[in-house]
Order: sequence, then C-alpha cells, then structure tokens
Amino acid sequence: MQTTHAAEKHIYGLYEKVLIAEVGLLVKAKLDTGAQTSSLSAQDIEHFDKDGEPWVRFRLAIEDAAPHTYELPLARVSKIKRRDGDFKPEVQRSYIKRPVVTMTVSMGTQQHAIEVNLTDRSRFEFPMLVGATALQQFNAIVDPSLEYQAQTPTLNTINNHEFD
Repeated sequence: MQTTHAAEKHIYGLYEKVLIAEVGLLVKAKLDTGAQTSSLSAQDIEHFDKDGEPWVRFRLAIEDAAPHTYELPLARVSKIKRRDGDFKPEVQRSYIKRPVVTMTVSMGTQQHAIEVNLTDRSRFEFPMLVGATALQQFNAIVDPSLEYQAQTPTLNTINNHEFD
C-alpha cells in the first residue's frame, strides 16, 4: 500500500468557496468526509435521451443563480441512504436515487472533474457538499476548526473551459 506524505496534502477548512465550470458559478460548499458523493442544489431535474445517450436537464436551486436550464450527460444514478427523519415507510426503500453528473470544480488553486449528484439542497445553508471521493481527488485534509482556507477560485483558474 502506497501512502501519501502530509506535505503533498492541501489543508482546507470545513467550508470553502468552489467554482463550478459547467454553470460558471462560485458557490459556498461544505466539505463532508462522511458523505461519499458530492452534491449540488438543483431543481426541475429531468432525465432525457440525447443522441441515444442518457442526459439530465436541471436548474440550479441556488439563490443568486441565473434561472438558466443546464443539460449534462448522466454519469450514473447513485443510491443515497435515507436518514432516519427522511425515511417514509410507504416508499419501502431505505435509499433515494439521484442523478450523477461530472462537473469541473475548482477549489483553491486546484481543479478536478468530480462526480456530483443533483438534489434540492435549498433548505441547507450550503448549496454544494463536497464528499470524500472528491476530497481524495483534491488530496485534501479537512480541518473543521478552519473556514475558507483556500484561495477563492476565479474564472481565470479554469483552464480551457468554455461557457455557454
């Protein structure tokens, strides 16, 4: 087993600002090592086929976001375990299915293509949750006693990405 030295890691706070290339938006994110997948606040989520491939159409459920509809290829569908307060016996499932798309996310000086599930997070303070899989890609150490440790990414930090 290969180990990574702490000097190669990047220290982030519990909350960071991230830039999402596909939507051209800077959002506040909560870094959550207890969640496997990252999550972005979206609404009006609709599955459809484009050239025989599965895609997802959605709008952002974020206060300052433009009322634009986005379309991205569907990477997969994730099964998210329901929390005790979210379990509905009539549904008879202990999980929720959510569409997952790949998005280019910048945090600090790093940029990675990460998987993000789409769900309405408008009742939460942070429209994005960065999960453990993405945190591994960012080579992150999360210090919960810190907030906004990383340099705020700008559109200039995204290399060779075109916006619609």
